Amino acid sequence: MRNPGKAVLLGVALAVTVALSACGERDQVTVYKQGKYQGKPDTKPWENDPGASLYTTSKWSKGDQTSWESALKARNLAQNEYNRVE
Repeated sequence: MRNPGKAVLLGVALAVTVALSACGERDQVTVYKQGKYQGKPDTKPWENDPGASLYTTSKWSKGDQTSWESALKARNLAQNEYNRVE
């Protein structure tokens, strides 16, 4: 090697640069406006499509609250361990 002191000095300079760059993180604070919701608006759960999945067996009509509630009740009853054992 030509000069091992230069390599050590370069390594120390690189370490100091990396250490100092870690101190430069900015604050990540969201500014909220009072009384204004800035997210996307939510829809009613029964206004969505039932969702085609292998794991769901409940079906309801899109936009029909009573059919959605009955599908939800049927799903909850299927999760009752006392009813499933018998």
